Amino acid sequence: MAEPAERVDETSGDGDEPEAGGSGVLRVFGRQLKRFRVRAGLERPEFGSLTGYSVSTIAAYEQGRRVPPPRFIDQADEVLDAGGVLQEMKEEVARAQYPAFFRDAARLESEAVELWVYATQAVPGLLQTEEYMRAVFGMWRPLLDEETVEQRVAARLARQHVFERRPAPLLSFVIDEAVVRRPLGGRSVMRGQLEQLMLVGAFRNVEIQIMPLDREDNAGVDGPFTLLYRAGGDQVAYLEAQGRSTMVSDRREVQGIASRYGIIRAQALDPRESSAFVEKLLGEV
Repeated sequence: MAEPAERVDETSGDGDEPEAGGSGVLRVFGRQLKRFRVRAGLERPEFGSLTGYSVSTIAAYEQGRRVPPPRFIDQADEVLDAGGVLQEMKEEVARAQYPAFFRDAARLESEAVELWVYATQAVPGLLQTEEYMRAVFGMWRPLLDEETVEQRVAARLARQHVFERRPAPLLSFVIDEAVVRRPLGGRSVMRGQLEQLMLVGAFRNVEIQIMPLDREDNAGVDGPFTLLYRAGGDQVAYLEAQGRSTMVSDRREVQGIASRYGIIRAQALDPRESSAFVEKLLGEV
């Protein structure tokens, strides 16, 4: 798994005030980190040498300007004898890597027992390869800076831990044919992405279906969406477009979206047919 470029020195002062834009979670973590470092009697250069990070990077973490990766948090907790205090914040810190509009959805996704996704523009993030992610983020306009791209790639990869959860959630994806024919990043990247769909689609708790372009009926013409089911039966729909998102919790509206997804699944190729379709595409790439 790729991690943010935390070891690269960047122009950064060693002042103690976070720059504007740092999230509240990162500022709280940074204050705790500094408090434990000072308590341990370590200056930033010494602490950096013990953890393998530069002085400017340590300063950025303490000031809430950069998102520390999980590995650093584990190291810092051990080196500073923080007794698990820093590690307890790891999940919240990880969510700070996501764009603000996606953070609530990321939290719900991590708790979901069922997840249904209809995708019309790109392969769903949970199914993307790292190379495909970089291609997608590289196409955003206005352009994302390199550090932001690295953070978002790391965050998206971290979301894929959902496949390792036990008990395993039930995951259903319906993907428009146009998505798997759109060679984002080039033929090599797309080939790797199609192979990834074949691999993940073989998991027992995952169903991947393709919605063919030649279907005369498609209940998904209103666009993509995600349905999340939490333990206890709560259902939430997540809608996203142009950097804005909407969480839908009204029961009647969510039921309508769920019914629409059922129709979409019925109109799409079934999982076995979809796997054969993707395999055929692989032969063409």
